[in-house]
Amino acid sequence: MIKRKTLGTIAVTVISLYGFCQERQPLASETTTSAWSNGRFQVDVPSVVGRSDIVLQRPNSDPKEAMPLGNGRLGLGVWSQDGYTAQVNREDTWPLRLSPGQVSIPGLKKLIEATDYSGRLNLYNGEFEEHGAGITATTYVDEAEDVMVVEVKGADANQPQTAELKLWAGRSPTVTASDQLGVIAETWRDTNEMGASGLTFGSLSAMRVDGREVHASLDGSLAVKITFRPKSDGTFRVLVAAPEWRGGDALGTASAILNKALLLTPEDHREWWHSFWASAALLKLSSPDHHAEYFENLRMIDLFTTAAESRDRFPGSQAGVGDLFSSFGDNHHWGPSAYWHWNLRMQVSANLGAGLAQFNEPYFNLYNDNMDAIAHWTREHMNGLPGICVPETMRFNGAGYETEAWLKAEGINCTAYGQPYYNARTISTGAEIAFWVWQQYLYTDDLSFLESHYPLMRNAAQFLLAYAHRDSDGRLYTYPSNAHESNWDVRNPTTDVAAMHALFPVLIQAAATLGREDETVEAVKKALSYLPDFPLVMSGENKLLSKSEHNRSGAVIANSYYPDAIAHNEENIGLEPVWPYSLIGDDGPLHSIGVNTYMHRPNKSAADWSADPVQAARLGLGYEMKSALEAITERYQLYPSGLAQLYGPPEFYVEQVGVVADALQNGLVQDYDGLVRILPAWPRDWDADGTVVVRHGQRIHLQIRQGKIITFGVEAVKAADMKIRNPWPGQAVVMASNDGTTTLVTPNADGILVCKLQAGHSYQLSPEREHGSNLQHAAVSGTVSSSPKILGTRTIGLSPK
Repeated sequence: MIKRKTLGTIAVTVISLYGFCQERQPLASETTTSAWSNGRFQVDVPSVVGRSDIVLQRPNSDPKEAMPLGNGRLGLGVWSQDGYTAQVNREDTWPLRLSPGQVSIPGLKKLIEATDYSGRLNLYNGEFEEHGAGITATTYVDEAEDVMVVEVKGADANQPQTAELKLWAGRSPTVTASDQLGVIAETWRDTNEMGASGLTFGSLSAMRVDGREVHASLDGSLAVKITFRPKSDGTFRVLVAAPEWRGGDALGTASAILNKALLLTPEDHREWWHSFWASAALLKLSSPDHHAEYFENLRMIDLFTTAAESRDRFPGSQAGVGDLFSSFGDNHHWGPSAYWHWNLRMQVSANLGAGLAQFNEPYFNLYNDNMDAIAHWTREHMNGLPGICVPETMRFNGAGYETEAWLKAEGINCTAYGQPYYNARTISTGAEIAFWVWQQYLYTDDLSFLESHYPLMRNAAQFLLAYAHRDSDGRLYTYPSNAHESNWDVRNPTTDVAAMHALFPVLIQAAATLGREDETVEAVKKALSYLPDFPLVMSGENKLLSKSEHNRSGAVIANSYYPDAIAHNEENIGLEPVWPYSLIGDDGPLHSIGVNTYMHRPNKSAADWSADPVQAARLGLGYEMKSALEAITERYQLYPSGLAQLYGPPEFYVEQVGVVADALQNGLVQDYDGLVRILPAWPRDWDADGTVVVRHGQRIHLQIRQGKIITFGVEAVKAADMKIRNPWPGQAVVMASNDGTTTLVTPNADGILVCKLQAGHSYQLSPEREHGSNLQHAAVSGTVSSSPKILGTRTIGLSPK
């Protein structure tokens, strides 16, 4: 029985034409199937994930070809130099993020020199596999213990082997060998940089071999060597522990961990990875030119590296670099003691849409745990103002210093004193973090999280209000303030204006949710009437438009009220209101201005962190999203691991795959303002099978073929009224629940469906005229990759030379 619903009036929403997917009917020879069966969206997870395995058709002998692994605390870069080499990395070896060491196994040269060599980064298992000459080497990082394991099968049982663990010149460790165990330990104090914490940090690495005739010895002052023979069946294991270390009994600590590690099996860590992939929102993509498959692969790498680096107290990456996967010793281009917020935010956003909000915890810890230090910094460096000015580039201990050895200078962030500098007076960072706090809450409904992070939201708003002045009309303005790194000491940079417009309303909502009321909330309520307008200019001009001219055709958002200010970085500040602040989308009064700003943006795909693809998706520009994805990938995705290089010495940047993941999710489904948009910016020639998570953790399942929606399912985590922009304009929609009931949902005059969801239920949506058409069922599945992927000059994996 179909029940008809009459819907009330809700806010007007205008559908943009920019990203609309026009339908093309399937060819007669094509068989259309649906993955929706028995009220669920069915996915063969191992095969879909396996489509994105990274395939090596030759050994990765160069450190730049290293494959990433990790358990969220301990990370590796693995490559085949000297038979086998892996670098061990942690995020907590402050302030220089010094590596605990490198391990090499020369006896595996026979494997890598074999004519039948093959390698694979197995994403589903979280393992790097190598095969050749009848030998197999499998590397992984255990989930429970901070131990890397190399399992070897097929070795000559009578052939002596060695394994070496080493550091390099410039380090001063204590090296110990005891029977079968070798240990390298070092401690130091954080005292040399500005803002130093004075705390003691260190690194510890210890190696043991599970084999026969095992003997450990010193190999100079920086290395230990273990000699051994494989077991009689040709197997052996090399285990390297690298726990957090601040000093103590290195030998005892190492022995205890490695004794536990000897009992490990691959199933222990595989169980974690299999559970992770089962919970992630997966996407399977295809297009005639295979670019969609390439971006699917990059997104899967983003999910993998997120899980491999983001489970410690603070983020594993800094300055956009995946330091946990380094293969370059202790070399870092950007000061490793500090985090750059600009280079973390795409990962936060991507995690929400992928259903991985829990991996944002280190990001929020970084700022929430340092709140007192940031408040102290603000009082000391911002004329005693209340609240928090969060330094855009901030040390792990909350100090606003940026130390770059190659610059031979130290930048100070969030300071009212001194000369203009890149982030000296970037004052909107705290507001953006506070805005992400609210987004995290909306996606998770975690009230305890909101309670613990509400002070950060309030304090960020308090500072922004305190820093602002009133002009002759009573409107707020900030000066001097940076338009991030682009323009220094200008008036009303767009970053500040957007921060006020975005943060103040959500702070009021957060306070109401928690039942809080204080002077800051009251001040914010009053300030809503005095918020500044965005600075508008005509494209190609530097004259600020008056308010009466804001409706002129061709107007774009400038960086600030000083549109002719010197540019110091290649950012598109005028698009910050689109993303991350979600003030402009693919409809609404500012949509055309947003599109004009995008099409005339000054810097097109100018960095691996460029938000161009995400902002294009938010504006409903499907073709532009695709073009921008292609551009940043061609320019910056340099490494066979799928990771990128911005400039400078080689490092593995993870920020570009974060942009790719976030753009794909936004192109397929959006829910940034409480209205779910289906295919708002999806390229017309891209097919898709997969899931995107929206607010309250609800899951949207889609299958798209040539612009036509084949399957549209909703998996409800929470009871809610979900507002959906009708993807079948002008048609009523049947909502079939997994409990057997069906409801006919009629769109209101604005083309909005309001679907009443019950927690734990799932629903299939279809246009009324197609309801009851029984498509053949087939789960979403894939074929495990067997060769590298190619996009123009870029590859994921390694082809024969």
